[in-house]
Amino acid sequence: MKLVLDLQRLPACVFRCRLGRSKTLLTSLTLSVVFGVLVCVSPYPSIFIVMRFCLAAASAGVYLTLYISRLELCEPSLRLVVTMLAGLMTVAGELLLLAVALGCQSWRGLLGAGAAPLTLFLSYGYDTVSPVLSVVVSAELDSEPSSPPSRPHLSFPELFHSRNIWKNMCVLGFTSFISHGISHCYSSFRGDVRGTAPSFYWTYLLSVCAGGGAWLLLWATVDRCGRRGILLLAMTMTGLASLILLGLMEYLSETAITVFSVLGLFSSQATASLCILFTAEIMPTIIRGSGVGAVLALGCVGRLSSPLMDLRNHYGYFLHHVVYSSLALLAVLSILLLPESKRKPLPQTLADGEQYRRPPLGRRRRDNVPLLATPNPET
Repeated sequence: MKLVLDLQRLPACVFRCRLGRSKTLLTSLTLSVVFGVLVCVSPYPSIFIVMRFCLAAASAGVYLTLYISRLELCEPSLRLVVTMLAGLMTVAGELLLLAVALGCQSWRGLLGAGAAPLTLFLSYGYDTVSPVLSVVVSAELDSEPSSPPSRPHLSFPELFHSRNIWKNMCVLGFTSFISHGISHCYSSFRGDVRGTAPSFYWTYLLSVCAGGGAWLLLWATVDRCGRRGILLLAMTMTGLASLILLGLMEYLSETAITVFSVLGLFSSQATASLCILFTAEIMPTIIRGSGVGAVLALGCVGRLSSPLMDLRNHYGYFLHHVVYSSLALLAVLSILLLPESKRKPLPQTLADGEQYRRPPLGRRRRDNVPLLATPNPET
């Protein structure tokens, strides 16, 4: 069930690319409110499952459209700051969700409390959201009065032959899959070693706080060292923390295990957050929604390791952790193939996206001008 709900990000991103940002946002908000109410009043389990399925698809459309629109409305130097502030707001919302869950007496009240703010935003959004999201399009049309307004055309043969775009998407999707999947190994490592199930509140709070700290670290370092460099560093720390926990588990104290678990969880959260930002910056506008949605969906598939391990009572956690650690080392090597998008404009077409590539490692600058070349006015 969770796999189906997570994969609803894919159709949501397809509709966003077809309908546009503002229409998709308003449609997703309306459907989220409608399906949220239907989930609260569903009398049978079958109706609850269907309505929850639809609610997940609508919520994915809201999240993805807001994420893409923030980046497209910002200057290149402000994209990281705005994304960081949105990430911290998400962390605050997750902490508030825990407080609301403790205060509500039933799950119907919890879902109703989550749908109520969407209703308020929806009543305000029809007057303001659509004009704000159309600022970019209006500016482009005003700057080019001679060209007729037309939507960008997506050529599927050209997309199929865009090897650089596919390479970047595969690398970032694979990295997102590993970073989301291995984070559960760190949050429950102490409980797995002791043979006891970890506390739900401890795991939840640790994961949320690590996500907030990861956003602060990205804000302080990414604009100085670059997206690719920090992503490589974070993924390397994730792999090293995993290898230390697996190889030296018998020789580490409880304090050392806790420190390396928190370090691995912190770095994996930073990797996961930076993967999404990186994808949004290097994917062309015409397929940006589909690219970000695919990377997010792969991250959700990686997060499925958490309920699978819970269903098996954490049996085989060691092999599960070894597999993810090996894949993390492979992800470190693949990150070297990514370009750098720091303070660069967002690509618009597939041709622009193909230009985002890393120069060859053996590239050398050649100077074809002879050292003794002097102008000869007689010739």
